[in-house]
Amino acid sequence: MSQDNAKDHTGAGPPPLPDGFLDTLHSQFGNKVESGQAIREEHGSSEAHYKSMLPDAVVFAEDTDDVVKLMQLCVEHGVPLIPFGAGTSIEGNAAAVRGGVSLNMTRMDKIVAVHAEDFDCVVQPGVRREELNQHLRDQGLFFPIDPGANATIGGMASTRASGTNAVRYGTMRDAVLSLKVVTPQGKVIRTARRARKSAAGYDLTRLYVGSEGTLGIIVEITLRLHPIPEAISSAVCSFETLDGAVDTVVQSIQCGVPLARVEILDALQMKAVNAWSKMYYREAPTLFFEFHGSESFVAEQVETVKALAQDNGGGEFAWSNLPEERNRLWRARHEAYYAAVNLRKGAIGWATDVCVPMSRLAECIRETHADLEQSAIPATILGHVGDGNFHVVFSIDPDAPEEMEEVAAINQKMVERALAMDGTCTGEHGVGLGKQNSLVAELGDAVEQMRMIKRVFDPQNILNPGKIFAL
Repeated sequence: MSQDNAKDHTGAGPPPLPDGFLDTLHSQFGNKVESGQAIREEHGSSEAHYKSMLPDAVVFAEDTDDVVKLMQLCVEHGVPLIPFGAGTSIEGNAAAVRGGVSLNMTRMDKIVAVHAEDFDCVVQPGVRREELNQHLRDQGLFFPIDPGANATIGGMASTRASGTNAVRYGTMRDAVLSLKVVTPQGKVIRTARRARKSAAGYDLTRLYVGSEGTLGIIVEITLRLHPIPEAISSAVCSFETLDGAVDTVVQSIQCGVPLARVEILDALQMKAVNAWSKMYYREAPTLFFEFHGSESFVAEQVETVKALAQDNGGGEFAWSNLPEERNRLWRARHEAYYAAVNLRKGAIGWATDVCVPMSRLAECIRETHADLEQSAIPATILGHVGDGNFHVVFSIDPDAPEEMEEVAAINQKMVERALAMDGTCTGEHGVGLGKQNSLVAELGDAVEQMRMIKRVFDPQNILNPGKIFAL
């Protein structure tokens, strides 16, 4: 595990389930319960680099009543309960640190309602983002948050997910209008109504968004939707330097260009993308752009950005205007993590991210790139530079513990640099297991306020224990 992990149990392994608990699970939930080794391993790991931490059992919820019954049972017996979506989290967010029950939400996958005239919809937590957009397409609407993986909406809300569209459309914090949540007291609460704004009481919606399943179990989400743009154009542009690419993005935003998507990939990441996705782009610092709007407005945006790119050492724009071309381009970007990891045969990945104010972005990326050049471990830079967020993906030999230590040191230096620039230790991956100490360094005494909220909401500490901070 990362050197930044919180030590939230003795290291002797999680405590066993209470006598008879597993039998009770089977009697109450029947074939919705599975406890075989393979299914437990599937729910004890993710895209993260951490070792597997297995639950004792997995329950596949099919409705809110299942969640309420399981919550009451786990509270009664003091058994940890960990919500689980698609298993694509990066910081060990759904690992069963103390064993217990993994609550798989993927069967709760109904699109409950679409209110096209209000630009919102209501979904269950197991709905996948790609399926939602397929459902919405015929109504001229789309849901813009795209973290890359075909994640569940519940998981995206729990980790406050972001993605390539965040520069224009925001993150899950902006997309979620209301939630239904099952509390540790076994109650089903609604955090807000569907109105676009409210001054009624505490903002519980945004408290639960990003809480990583530590305060309650999300069973329904009301989402803000957007009209599909009249015109969409995507482009790829390579640069002589990373600085030139970053400066183009910063200047575009300063000029008021409403970029829908803008992603940066360094030269090594472009090499990896070409190999993995069978593409033939120049292996140099590169920006992926997407522009949304009317035909004339898109053309105006393009001309402004092209001029800025040319001044910063950018080459020709390679256009992807047909839907299938755009989809291929963005699929390659979304699969960049796998491309980077596979720079080495048999490697495992460690992905980390930070986010800084736009005025410090070029400096932060430049200094991080210099750190990576001093290391023999293959590592790529990519990210959502339109909002100051970028990632580093390390390709690590799993049989070389010294590499894990070296990456931990580089990661820590990245975080310290971002905090010194008044940024954050994580722009979108969440805290999970890996950035608990960094959260304290970032927010100080505010973390104790978070602990107090956790103790009030979940006094027995059964909901996803060991995540965000150790109590």
